[in-house]
Amino acid sequence: MDIKIQIKKLKISFGNSEVLKGVSIDVYKNHITGFMGPAGSGKSTLISAVNRMIDFEENVNIEGKIFIDGTDVINGGIDGVSLRRQIGTVFAVPIPLPRSVYDNIAYGPRLKGITERSKLDEIVEDSLKKAFLWDEMKDRLDISALKLSGGQQQRLCLARSLALKPEIILLDEPCSGLDPISTAKIEDALSDLKNDYTIILVSNNTKQIARISDYAAFFYLGELIEYGTTEKIFTNPSQKQTEDYISGKFG
Repeated sequence: MDIKIQIKKLKISFGNSEVLKGVSIDVYKNHITGFMGPAGSGKSTLISAVNRMIDFEENVNIEGKIFIDGTDVINGGIDGVSLRRQIGTVFAVPIPLPRSVYDNIAYGPRLKGITERSKLDEIVEDSLKKAFLWDEMKDRLDISALKLSGGQQQRLCLARSLALKPEIILLDEPCSGLDPISTAKIEDALSDLKNDYTIILVSNNTKQIARISDYAAFFYLGELIEYGTTEKIFTNPSQKQTEDYISGKFG
């Protein structure tokens, strides 16, 4: 199985506070890998290191390596902006642009120099279809994205990421504020998208991790406690901490 992202002995601290304590994990291409654990486990910090959003934090110290397709993106002189073109990120709170649905999707491709209307039309339609939003939006592309429901806005943000043709999609609690129907639509979209993308899903919802991830990692207080196939983690975990977490004894 191809390794897309390889994290080796990653330590991250903010001032005197160590948030990640030497984490090593391989993320496989064209699979969904779920990161779970209680708040403060370091899950979000880990994905912010993968897409180098952590560059914008103050007083941060990073040790270790993160390889994407064999290239060290922490120490290899890779430009953060070009790296983020490879990586789409969807956050817990959807942040649509105050523009039309169409312009939200077309914004990134236009920045890359794509101006031909027919090409933009194609990108908009394809991205919305992949995000399971096309049927709801195909006759409403000119309305403001701010008028959409929370679930629609979140799928729009996913579509906006897909329009830039990333290789990796990082999702940080994408369904935390959504109703069950919207959550199901996002999960359906992700299940299809893994055929073309490598996906990391951060979620405190263990049932969601169990439903849609292929591999699951349990983090606690900055350490990777256990990692394996989702089936193994949820049916026969090796660590008691993992078992206690997924059975709801703490979280």
